[in-house]
Amino acid sequence: MSVAEKKPSLIQNWISVAGLIVATGSLFAMLCLMAMDFFSASKNPYIGIVTYFVAPAFLGLGLFVIVGGMLFERHQLIRSQQGVVSWFPVVDLNRPRHRQILGSLIGFGVVLLLVIAVSSYRSYHFTESKQFCGQTCHTVMKPEFTAYQNSPHARVTCTECHIGAGATWFVRSKLSGSYQVYATLFHKYPTPIPTPVKNLRPAQETCEQCHWPQKFYGAVERVRTHFKYDDENSPYTVRLLLKVGGGDPLHGPVGGIHWHMNVANKTEYIASDDARQVIPWVRMTDRDGRVTTYEVKEGRLKPEQVAEATPRRMDCIDCHNRPTHIFRSPDETVDMAMMLGRIDPKLPAIKKHAVDALAADYTETEDACRQIAEKLQKDYPNAATGTVTRAIVELQKIYRDNFFPEMKSRWKAYPNNIGHFEWAGCFRCHDDQHVSADGRKISADCKSCHVIISQGAATELKTISSQGLEFEHPAEEVGDTWKGMKCNDCHSGGAM
Repeated sequence: MSVAEKKPSLIQNWISVAGLIVATGSLFAMLCLMAMDFFSASKNPYIGIVTYFVAPAFLGLGLFVIVGGMLFERHQLIRSQQGVVSWFPVVDLNRPRHRQILGSLIGFGVVLLLVIAVSSYRSYHFTESKQFCGQTCHTVMKPEFTAYQNSPHARVTCTECHIGAGATWFVRSKLSGSYQVYATLFHKYPTPIPTPVKNLRPAQETCEQCHWPQKFYGAVERVRTHFKYDDENSPYTVRLLLKVGGGDPLHGPVGGIHWHMNVANKTEYIASDDARQVIPWVRMTDRDGRVTTYEVKEGRLKPEQVAEATPRRMDCIDCHNRPTHIFRSPDETVDMAMMLGRIDPKLPAIKKHAVDALAADYTETEDACRQIAEKLQKDYPNAATGTVTRAIVELQKIYRDNFFPEMKSRWKAYPNNIGHFEWAGCFRCHDDQHVSADGRKISADCKSCHVIISQGAATELKTISSQGLEFEHPAEEVGDTWKGMKCNDCHSGGAM
């Protein structure tokens, strides 16, 4: 082509040049950050966001601006009638320059598609990572992420429980997540984050991929050591056998705690509160298809209320409702620390002082830690400095792991339905108050689920009964008043 025939370049305008600068810089930054992500030992959620969301967005913006500038330049050329310019480019592969341009565009397109493919794959896995779920929204998810790291499921990714396998639930989670992003950016989220999760995937499709009730059987021993709220911090230990049981006769007797599960029985219920703590109506369908409905004596639902409600089919999460995000109570955490020797039980009344310090209301974490230190130093002015210091350090760690005043997240905000000590738990249904039409009750007999084989302190623990012992309340001063009451009527997780 002669000089006279040479047409003006469509990219030589300020709009396209600006887009080229943005696209080139974004692509270079994206490649560098991807290399850091591939070879770095630690994963930073903010680098991931920049790499797989921010940089590709700017790359796309730059390419869009380049094309926009070219179209604008072509429009200007057409209007000014400078040369013969058509709306669509003319490609003549017989011309070396056209072949060079086309080859360059194809090469750039292949590289760009490769980068986009790798970026898309990595961005998918990044959005599935615990760093993305727990650390990106730092303030909002800090309580859940901290509890997750201290939980039995710390090596299970968030999405394995919250989403599970398959494209359907992945898409649903991303659609619901778009509102969560908006709520986080504009502070539209409640404090604390409410539970239970209404749209959580059924446990049979998530939890039971590892925990399979059909294969459970027998009993499991559990040992619980508590310290009294007296000056001596008197220990009291209960050893019991939990009747885990199962529902498959090929693996053991059918019964126990996992009788509730959907192995052989179908259990449904209606809760009258959002937290599912008040359950006035239960329906059980056994393996032979027999249906039994139990309703409470007081507070019974009206027939129209039952008709309008959608019964929930019971699954793992109805009892194991805090499998990972566990905010432990002051009473539980101090007992554990004293049992392990991290807090010296020889400090007079340390159980009561420590629980009081943790259970108090604070507005900020650092202020809470400072006040905890001041309280213990005041309570034990004559004690060995090292002993008190170790207790202070342990209590401050307990507070940081379980209390988040900025989000109002603590044990009181989240019922834990395992057992029945600090929350109603089992007694939501097993209270002798749910009665069927033919007079049968949902039993409140503790031996239905566990058997105490030993209890007491020191030499008392040597007495073991395979048949099971009647529970003896460690506080002798209460006498028999505790009988007929729920444990959580008195035990709230704070000081007695």
